[in-house]
Amino acid sequence: MLTRNCLSLLLWVLFDGGLLTPLQPQPQQTLATEPTENVIHLPGRRSHFQRVKRGWVWNQFFVLEEYMGSEPQYVGKLHSDLDKGEGTVKYTLSGDGAGTVFTIDETTGDIHAIRSLDREEKPFYTLRAQAVDIETRKPLEPESEFIIKVQDINDNEPKFLDGPYVASVPEMSPVGAYVLQVKATDADDPTYGNSARVVYSILQGQPYFSIDPKTGVIRTALPNMDREVKEQYQVLIQAKDMGGQLGGLAGTTIVNITLTDVNDNPPRFPKSIFHLKVPESSPIGSAIGRIRAVDPDFGQNAEIEYNIVPGDGGNLFDIVTDEDTQEGVIKLKKPLDFETKKAYTFKVEASNVHLDHRFHSAGPFKDTATVKISVLDVEEPPVFSKPLYTMEVYEDTPVGTIIGAVTAQDLDVGSSAVRYFIDWKSDGDSYFTIDGTEGTIATNELLDRESTAQYNFSIIASKVSNPLLSSKVNILINVLDVNEFPPEISVPYETAVCENAKPGQIIQIVSAADRDLSPAGQQFTFRLSPEAAIKPNFTVRDFRNNTAGIETRRNGYSRRQQELYFLPVVIEDSSYPVQSSTNTMTIRVCRCDSDGTILSCNVEAIFLPVGLSTGALIAILLCIVILLAIVVLYVALRRQKKKDSLMTSKEDIRDNVIHYDDEGGGEEDTQAFDIGALRNPKVIEDNKIRRDIKPDSLCLPRQRPPVEDNTDIRDFINHRLQENDVDPAAPPYDSLATYAYEGNGSVADSLSSIDSLTTEADQDYDYLTDWGPRFKVLADMFGEEESYNPDKVT
Repeated sequence: MLTRNCLSLLLWVLFDGGLLTPLQPQPQQTLATEPTENVIHLPGRRSHFQRVKRGWVWNQFFVLEEYMGSEPQYVGKLHSDLDKGEGTVKYTLSGDGAGTVFTIDETTGDIHAIRSLDREEKPFYTLRAQAVDIETRKPLEPESEFIIKVQDINDNEPKFLDGPYVASVPEMSPVGAYVLQVKATDADDPTYGNSARVVYSILQGQPYFSIDPKTGVIRTALPNMDREVKEQYQVLIQAKDMGGQLGGLAGTTIVNITLTDVNDNPPRFPKSIFHLKVPESSPIGSAIGRIRAVDPDFGQNAEIEYNIVPGDGGNLFDIVTDEDTQEGVIKLKKPLDFETKKAYTFKVEASNVHLDHRFHSAGPFKDTATVKISVLDVEEPPVFSKPLYTMEVYEDTPVGTIIGAVTAQDLDVGSSAVRYFIDWKSDGDSYFTIDGTEGTIATNELLDRESTAQYNFSIIASKVSNPLLSSKVNILINVLDVNEFPPEISVPYETAVCENAKPGQIIQIVSAADRDLSPAGQQFTFRLSPEAAIKPNFTVRDFRNNTAGIETRRNGYSRRQQELYFLPVVIEDSSYPVQSSTNTMTIRVCRCDSDGTILSCNVEAIFLPVGLSTGALIAILLCIVILLAIVVLYVALRRQKKKDSLMTSKEDIRDNVIHYDDEGGGEEDTQAFDIGALRNPKVIEDNKIRRDIKPDSLCLPRQRPPVEDNTDIRDFINHRLQENDVDPAAPPYDSLATYAYEGNGSVADSLSSIDSLTTEADQDYDYLTDWGPRFKVLADMFGEEESYNPDKVT
């Protein structure tokens, strides 16, 4: 600060004392000459009759920044050509900082800076000056503009705006490898002097790094810097202005440099032999031990791959890399057996995954170690001779038949006896049994392949000395088929033939199915049954590939003559014993087009040859139905009309009056009506025999006493007459209720059972046989009743 103040004072003395005069061009001719002062001459107004040359106008002043004097700093002077020194001219100042930073003497025009200025805050000020008449207050000349510049001094040190810095460079880099470029900024004026010219240097960090003084680029200064020796470096950088000369201002920053890793170190095993112990019962795939090679590199450069060198134990063990610890994990590929081999020795090689070709000359990037594995003896369960037993047995094999055996041994030292039993949790445990000592398997039930074709269960073998040690094996038993079912024709059982079929035409391909398990190469044969082979309409052609074709033997078929044909087909298999079956196929005759496409197989096809279409047949049937409906309606109307006429006739029937339409024999015929129906209406339902026909000869076997006048009938008729007379619901016309009474004196007497003196059992109907053939049925009927009478004594 003292140096800066002294320099400012020196410059002020030089300029203010007149020792140094600012450079300015000299006017050719002036009215007022003041060569030793900073003067701005303002042009004045002249008479147009007098030729006046304008004075030189100096429109730029300089003022020192950071001025620390006790008096205001003199800047310069304004002067007008119209100012004669009589005090009639007044000078005014306006613009940037007028009155606050700069002042002017109104009389003399002297300009002073009244406070210290900072160029970095404002480098220049633009002001305007004018000369005014004191008395009239009018401008004597136009307003003039000028600039006051703040002259720079070295008052700002260089600064690293982006510091501190972090950088990295690969280890083992050559000398001059680029690391980082730093930059310092100086706020001083770069166009004036050396205040802003910066020079870079290293204060701390040598001899590992260097820096370019002008550009600030940091580079390595030593070759083969090893990260494994030292990884972090802190470098102190200085930036100094004034070109680095004495008295310049300086700024510093720190650069933290890290050496990044490269794969310059191979993996190394810490020891040459590794010893491991493994129980023989270790499961396959389990980890039995770990080994590790050390690599001082970092990240992917330290990734290690382990491999077993081909040799002893190479096929029993495997090694993989643990990604987290970079250890080699040894795993078991196959089961171990202490009784077979007790120790294994092999070599393991460790190598880097990512190699750097720049360091191949340093030697191979791998290492080798020896691994010795000792197998420990463990008591083990029995071992079956096979991992899976497969057996076969024919269906319907007698119970107790031995179909196979299993074998298990105790391989430990001092072997124990083995016991066998079936795992009862599995299926098929009730169909088979096993001998606990010998291990033989026998059937326990009859087997049926069509029900179950295969049985799968487990057998357990355990040591007698330690039953907890047991092993299990799966048993697969296939039930073999015995040819017991005949083959049958596969669907369809029905096919069709065209009426226009030609002889030798195949109308259907058939195949066979057998419920038995057909062995490989079994063949089915097809043929016609013997009874159908005589003048057949169809035949069967065997294609010798388990299929056959139904072949026509006639030239065309007529559906009018025969609609369905039944073809018996015999199918025979090739197994032992041979089985065969006869299957009947139904062949329907159908109407087809010329290409053999079936058009119709229903009843409609019979009418199609006449030339009638389906629509025509439907129309005809519809007309027939309409005609039948009209006829039925007409008959119903006729019957209704006739019924109405009968109801309005004199022969209206009421109550129990029975109306007969039979023509009588005249007035003398007294046998036309049986009054007995009035006494017993049920008689008419039992004996509906005409009595209006007199037999050829009448035989009366015995005489009955005449029936006296019956007052009950007369009372009955009178009672009915009175009811009709007083009935308000009677028709509005006279109704005649006729009750015929045969009266007394009939030769045949009355046939009614009313007032009969004898029972039905005492009557004799033999006389009915003498009435002729017309009464034969009646005579037979009453004769049968008489002969069937159980009370009659023979």
